[in-house]
Amino acid sequence: MDQTLRAHAEKILQGSIEAVLPDQAVRRALQSFAPGTGRTILVAAGKAAWQMAHAAAQTLGRVDGGIVITKYGHVQGEIPGVCCREAGHPVPDENSFAATAGALELVRGLTAEDTVLFLLSGGGSALFEKPLLDGGELQEITRQLLACGADIVEMNTVRKRLSAVKGGRFAQACAPARVFSIVLSDILGDPLDMIASGPAYPDSSTCADAQAVAAKYGLVLSAQAKALLAQETPKTLDNVTTQITGSVRELCAAAARECEALGYRPVLLTDRLCCQAREAGSFLASILRTHAGSGRRLAFIAGGETVVRLTGSGLGGRNQELALAAAPGLAGLDGAAVFSVGSDGTDGPTDAAGGYVDGRTMDALRRQGLDVFSVLQDNDAYHALDAVGGLIRTGPTGTNVNDVAVALLEG
Repeated sequence: MDQTLRAHAEKILQGSIEAVLPDQAVRRALQSFAPGTGRTILVAAGKAAWQMAHAAAQTLGRVDGGIVITKYGHVQGEIPGVCCREAGHPVPDENSFAATAGALELVRGLTAEDTVLFLLSGGGSALFEKPLLDGGELQEITRQLLACGADIVEMNTVRKRLSAVKGGRFAQACAPARVFSIVLSDILGDPLDMIASGPAYPDSSTCADAQAVAAKYGLVLSAQAKALLAQETPKTLDNVTTQITGSVRELCAAAARECEALGYRPVLLTDRLCCQAREAGSFLASILRTHAGSGRRLAFIAGGETVVRLTGSGLGGRNQELALAAAPGLAGLDGAAVFSVGSDGTDGPTDAAGGYVDGRTMDALRRQGLDVFSVLQDNDAYHALDAVGGLIRTGPTGTNVNDVAVALLEG
């Protein structure tokens, strides 16, 4: 492993993630928050829910009750007046259902003088859920969507119609109270109705869209699920004000600044990466091959969210798979590296944020008796990268604004 490049990767990632932590963004958004004369209830859902709620509670001084629903391992302490709950992601579990029921109970019976401060971040589609069908079937449909390679918009188009809180239905449950929603975006282009499946935003997708996704991927659905896909979601909401804060665009800009500070010339390739992880990794390696020997120190940056099509039963995540897929293209290339991480600090069902490879990774894998193509076929990037020191671990970061991949070239 090239220790210099690895150290640069760690510095770039640390600076990038620190730049998109939600604390200051939430405080800025709250400058325009004008609660009613009644109660103020705080509801926060998503991977960054604790961090957002902590910043909001400190800024406001007090709330009249609240709940945080976030991923396991993401609660970092108590918040006065707020119940902090952890639940399942990316597949909702019984704790997701119970915590969401608690949120609905909090907002039940509110008046027009009351206000709900709703803090939303990516991951909310699994964490904030009250299913309209059997919870076990909802979990199975979620697994099907994850396994088939559906993108986040396709997934949420289906999940909205199976839920009592998604697609604007949570805002309906809060009425007549006003809802002030602060959203940390984890979807390309920041479509408010798709982030965490839009619990407090009118739904732009249609029943026909949902049915088309089900047909495209051959989803196995019960008669009840099919009937729910045919039921329309709210198209207008008159009790919601929304502010969006944080996005993958800001993450990429921060990565560019960090690269430049280390002497690389940053090149933003895209902040809307949305292909298969393996293809993205191979592409980034190809770019480095093209520019190798140019004498220039370059950093190619791609932000977004790739997908993984499951062909095996191994362990990994989209960022780990992207990085590992770059290894063959980098083989033997000095001064070149590719790394990719999820800004929330978790990648798939693992304890890693992502992965790192360089021109020496392929030889290291071979010495471990690992064939990279077989590993990718089995979707087992986690164990392969772990064997060669290629996992990147940050722990939960408190933010969630998609992923960033960087291809570094020393010249």
